[in-house]
Parts: sequence; C-alpha cells; structure tokens
Amino acid sequence: MISPLPAEPARQPRWFLVLFALAAAGGAVGYVPLLTVLLPQRIAELQGGEDVAALAQVTFLGAVMASLANIGVGMLSDRSAVRRPWIIAGLIASNVLLIAVGDARSVTEMIVLVMAWQVALNLMLAPLTAWAGDCFPDSQKGVLGGALALAPALGALSGSLVTYAGLIPPDARLVVVAGLVTALVLPAVLLGKGKVRAELMEPAAAETGDPLRLRDRVVVRMWGARLLVQVAEGGMFAFLLYWLRSLAPEYPENGAANIFSAVLVCAVPLSLLLGRWSDRHGRPIQPLVASAALCAVGMLVMAAAGSLETAIAGYVLFAIAAAIFLSLHGSQTLRVLPAPQHRGRDLGLFNLTNTVPGMVMPWLTVLLVPSFGYSALFAVFALLSLLSAVLLASFARQA
Repeated sequence: MISPLPAEPARQPRWFLVLFALAAAGGAVGYVPLLTVLLPQRIAELQGGEDVAALAQVTFLGAVMASLANIGVGMLSDRSAVRRPWIIAGLIASNVLLIAVGDARSVTEMIVLVMAWQVALNLMLAPLTAWAGDCFPDSQKGVLGGALALAPALGALSGSLVTYAGLIPPDARLVVVAGLVTALVLPAVLLGKGKVRAELMEPAAAETGDPLRLRDRVVVRMWGARLLVQVAEGGMFAFLLYWLRSLAPEYPENGAANIFSAVLVCAVPLSLLLGRWSDRHGRPIQPLVASAALCAVGMLVMAAAGSLETAIAGYVLFAIAAAIFLSLHGSQTLRVLPAPQHRGRDLGLFNLTNTVPGMVMPWLTVLLVPSFGYSALFAVFALLSLLSAVLLASFARQA
C-alpha cells in the first residue's frame, strides 16, 4: 500500500504575516539609519570631516562581530528550541547599546560600542529569522519574501525621518530609532505564541550517498548568488552618501536617505506581486534571476553616469532590483535548507552573505576609488550581479 504524501503545514493567517513582516522591518530600522546616515555623520563630526578609512574600520569590525554572533545565537536558539525569549533579550540589549553609540567621544570608543551593539542586534535578528522558517510553510514562502521587502523600506524611511531637517534634535535621533524598533518588533513576538508548525520542525534524518546531491548544490548556489549581489548592495549601502557627494559636493545627507527610502518603498508592491506569482506557479527562482540581471543593468548605468540625474536613475533601477532579489531570496532560502533542527545555525551561515561584504567592500572601495573612481567599482559590481543571475538560472527549473 502506498503511503499518502505528508500534508502541507497549515498556512499562517494574514494578520500574523503582517505582524511578522513588521517585526522584520523593526530589525532593519534598528541598523539602517545608523549605518547609512548617522554613523558616517557622527564620524565626520569626530574627525572634522568625512573619513572613508575610519568608516571602513568601524564597518569591518562591526561586520566581524555580526557574523560570529548570528551563527552563535542561531545555534543557541536551535538547542533551546525556542526563539521568542532570545528576540526579546536582543531587543532590549540592542536598544541600550544603540543609544550609547550616539554618546561615543572617539572613533575607538565608537568601534567598541558598534561591535557590542552588533552582537546584541544579532541576538534579536538571528532567532527572528529562524522563527520564520518555524512558522511559514513552503506555500507561503513567496508572499513571505514579498512582505519582507517592507523591512528595508521601513528601515530607509526611518533614516529619512530621523534626519529630516528640524524634525528631531540630533541628540534624540537614536532614542527615536530605539522606540520605533520596539514598536515594530514586540507585537509579533507577544502575539505569536503557538504559531510554530510542528511539521516544519521535524528533524531531518542524516543522508548518505552522493555528497553533491541536488539539494546540496542548490544550497551552495543560493549562498553564492546572494553573496555576489550583497557585495554590490553592501558597497552602495555604506558609501551612497559619499558617492553622491562626489558628483554634487553640496548634496544633503537627508537627500540620500530620501532616495534610498523612495526606491525601497517602490520595491514592496513589486516584491509582493512577484512572490505571489512564484507561489502560484511553483517557480521560486525565476524572479531572482530577473532581478539579479536588472541589478547589473543598473550598476552599468551608474558606472557610465556623467550627471547626478543619470546617476540617480541608475541607482533607482539597481536599488529596486536588489531589494526584490534580497527579500525573495531570504524566504526561498528557508525552502532549501535541509535540516530544521539546525535552521538557526544554517541561517547564520547564510547571514555571512550579508556580513562578509561589509568586511571586504570598505577596503576594496578604499583601494579602487582613489585611483580609478567609483565607475570602476560599479563595473565590478555589475559583473558580480550578472554572475549571480547566471548561477541561479543554471538550476531555476530544478529548484
């Protein structure tokens, strides 16, 4: 007698999907304003001017701590078999340290505080990401990815909000950020009790045989493809303001935050549309291929830009495509990871695709930009994005 196929885990209600998307957005609000605008601005105040080397040092060491903390906390949350207490502990600790960063009186003190803050932030982010895999079945992975596009959008909007001229005093900006993070994260955590699906938590048995099984190849290619796009996105993430000011020296800091916000807001409905399409048609990889290719096109426009207007147009295309790629990729990663009992650890390893670029790109930028300009850097980014599209296209019909 043929055994029936296992039943698909029950879908989550829409209200919980919305609350989870807001919680993920709270994580982005926790770091986007600081790393894109407030940290470069604070370094400029401490150093008496824009200092790319100092920003690179802070970014590099913070990324090292984020990488280690995400893997370590993911493993701990796997072993404890609970996620929500870790999220709450990380929320409290990261908010306290975020506010302390604003009081740093030297670059050295700032480095220490940012490293500690990265550990606390990942105490919240690592179990939050793994919790999504515990709760949402494959039939909702696409729309979950689309909803996760809200995270960078709200992160960018918060950067615009706290830097809007005259709205919030400079010494209160990080306090406001901490309040926003709390308001976004807590509802899902407090109301999400009992949302874990038992079918998604069943341990995977150890497999033997060919070490290059299809699933293993898919995981490796998904990791590599995200890393390639993240190198490009990470470079723009840290140096967007400096690049725009290389074209227009008086370009305001809130102008960069406003552009960043606008393109990411535009990416939300597009990500939801493509995520829903991928769920309905069973084609989870196709939107990733298309968006990675568009990242390359946007970067080439930026590399060739001779005016601020053309540069912004290229950035808009790149940023929308990258936001779609990263949000949908994040949810589809949950589909391909092979072992639910190690979900937190494995997602920590995938998180290296977010943090490794933060370690490498500042130094690559310091080496390339002074000698060859930003155009050479963007040409390299375009090539990497194209390679990502090729890597994903090679198994799009099999994943």
